[in-house]
Amino acid sequence: MQVIDTMTRTDKLVKREDIRNVAIIAHVDHGKTTLVDGLLKQSHIFRENQQVGELIMDSNDQERERGITILAKNTAIIYRGIKINIIDTPGHADFGGEVERVLNMADGCILLIDAVEGPMPQTRFVLRKALELNLKPIVIINKIDRRDARIEQVYEWTQDLFLELATTDAHLDFTVLYAIGRDGVAMYHPDDERVNLEPLFETIVRTIPAPLVDANAPLQMLVAALDYDDYKGKYAIGRIVRGRLSSNSFVAHINRDGVITRQKINLVFTYKGLQRVEVPEALAGDIVALTGIANANIGETIADVDTPEALPTITITEPTLKMTFGVNTSPFAGREGKYPTSRQLRSRLYRELETNVSLRVEDGNTPDEFIVSGRGELHLSVLIETMRREGYEFQVSRPEVITREEDGHIVEPIEELVIDTKDTYIGVLTETLAARKAQLTNMTNDGSGNVRLEYHIPTRGLIGFRNAFLTLTQGNGAMSSMLIDYQPWMGKIGTTRMGALIASEMGVAVTYGLNNAQQRGDTFIEPGTPVYGGMIVGMNVRPMDMMVNICKEKQKTNIRSSTSDIMVRLTPPIIMSLEQSLDFINNDELVEVTPQNIRLRKRYLTQNERARARDTD
Repeated sequence: MQVIDTMTRTDKLVKREDIRNVAIIAHVDHGKTTLVDGLLKQSHIFRENQQVGELIMDSNDQERERGITILAKNTAIIYRGIKINIIDTPGHADFGGEVERVLNMADGCILLIDAVEGPMPQTRFVLRKALELNLKPIVIINKIDRRDARIEQVYEWTQDLFLELATTDAHLDFTVLYAIGRDGVAMYHPDDERVNLEPLFETIVRTIPAPLVDANAPLQMLVAALDYDDYKGKYAIGRIVRGRLSSNSFVAHINRDGVITRQKINLVFTYKGLQRVEVPEALAGDIVALTGIANANIGETIADVDTPEALPTITITEPTLKMTFGVNTSPFAGREGKYPTSRQLRSRLYRELETNVSLRVEDGNTPDEFIVSGRGELHLSVLIETMRREGYEFQVSRPEVITREEDGHIVEPIEELVIDTKDTYIGVLTETLAARKAQLTNMTNDGSGNVRLEYHIPTRGLIGFRNAFLTLTQGNGAMSSMLIDYQPWMGKIGTTRMGALIASEMGVAVTYGLNNAQQRGDTFIEPGTPVYGGMIVGMNVRPMDMMVNICKEKQKTNIRSSTSDIMVRLTPPIIMSLEQSLDFINNDELVEVTPQNIRLRKRYLTQNERARARDTD
C-alpha cells in the first residue's frame, strides 16, 4: 500500500505520518457537532453542488429533534495528504458510556469549552477519561462571539481544571485555540482575523501524535462500536492496534469470556467523509469497519488466527438508575403497537445490549417484566422513544436509584449539579433543592445578575427535578449533572407532587366532563380522547388522588340556564413529553408507551385494587 512510504521507523515501531486519530469531546451544547460540520465542509470532502445541510453527523432522528449527540460516530477528512480520523462523541453525561468506549481509538482529543459557560461537569468527566488514556489535548474556547463571552475567565478555569486532573507534566502542555464553530472559523488569538478553520487543521497535524504501530506484528483490534445494515449485516468498528487486516481472510475472535473462535472477514472498510470506503487491506493505526463476524460485541478482540492475544476489555462506569419495562396491561393493549408481546419486548431489550454498553437488562419478578438499568433519565428515555418509534408497545415504571452495600452500609450515587440562572431565583431553588437533600458547594455571581450554583445531590433527588426547575426559573436557566461518588444513604426524600385526577370509567372525553374536571385541577387530555378507568387525566390541586368522570355529558333539556352553556371554553390541556411523564409519575403509577400515544395510568386500575395494595404496604 502507498501509506508505507509515509512511515518513519522508530526501533520496532513505525510512525504513520499519513494519519491522525482525534476525538472531539465536550459538555453538551458546547458546539462539537457544529465544529465537525465546518471541518467536513472546509476539507472539500463533498462535491461543490452537494446539499449537506447542518449538523451533518447527527443522522439519528432523535439527535436532530433533541439537538444533542446520542451516538458516537466516525468520519474522516484529508488535509494536505494526511488523513484525519475524527470521532464525534456525545456531550450529555447520560451517554458517557459512548465516550468511554471510543476514546481508545484516538491518539489525541479536541476539548471544546463554551466561552460563556466554561468547564462543566461533563467537561471534567471526558477530560479525565482522555488524560487517563494519555491523549494529547487541544483546547478550543468556542462561541467567543457571544455577547456575554468571558474568554479570559474561561481560560483560567480551564487551566485550573487541567491542574486538578493532570497526572504528568505532559498533560499540562496543551495548545489553546479560539473559535466560532457556527461561522467555521478558528484563531490562535481572539483578536486574530476570522477567516476559516486552517489554524485548527494545522494544529491537529502538528500537535496530535502520529500513531506508533507495528504493521508486521500479529493482528490485534479492539471492537469499540457496532453498526448494522440489511445488505452487509453487522459491522465491527475499531482501531487496528497492530498488524494488518485484509478482506476474505481468517482471524480469531476472542469474546469477553476468553473463548476463541475462528472467523472469516468478508469486507474491510475505512472512512472518508460520511462514507465507508471498501479497501483490500488496512494497517495498524487505521480505524476500520469489518463485516463477517456476526457475533462480535463491543469490548471483544479481533486477533491473528495463529497467535490470538486478547486486548484489555473496555471498562464502563456502572448504571445509576433502573426502571421496570413490562408488557402493556391496559384495556387498550394491542391496539396501537406492532410488537406488544413479552417475547418481542425481551428480544428487543437484550438486543440493545450489543451496542448500548452502559445499559443493563435482567429478567424481572414475572415473565412479563424486565429490569433495565442506565446512566440517567435521558439515557433510558432515549431507549424508550427509540423502541416506541420502532413499533413496540409496553409500560414503564418510575425510575429508581441503584444502591449498593459497602462495609455493611447502604450507599447511593451522588451527583454534582451545576445550575446557571438569574440571581432572583436563588431563594426558590435553594428551598426546593434542600428538600431533595442537596448541599450547596459553591456559588459565583458575575455581577450582572447571572449566578452559578453548584450542589452535591443524591441521584434520586434529581428524579423529577428538571420539570420543577423549568417552572421555578420560568425557563431562565440551564442545569447539568454528573455522577461523582457513592455516599451513605441520606434518608427519605419527600414528594411535592399534588394528587392525580383519575378517569373513573372507559369512554371518550367530552367537553362537559373535562370542564368539571378543570374545576378540580389541570387536565392532560383534549376532548375526543379515548380513556379507560384508572388512566390519569390530570393533576389535582390537592395532595390526594380524585376520581373524575370526564366522559359525562350534560343532560339534554329544552331549558338553558344561560347562553354560556352554548359554548364551554376549556383551559388548554398540559401535554407532557416522555421525559416529563417519567418525571411526573409516582411509584404506584406507570407510563403506557405506544407508537401513537403516551398515557399515564395507575399501576392498579380499579379503586378496590388500589385500596388492597395500600393495605398490604
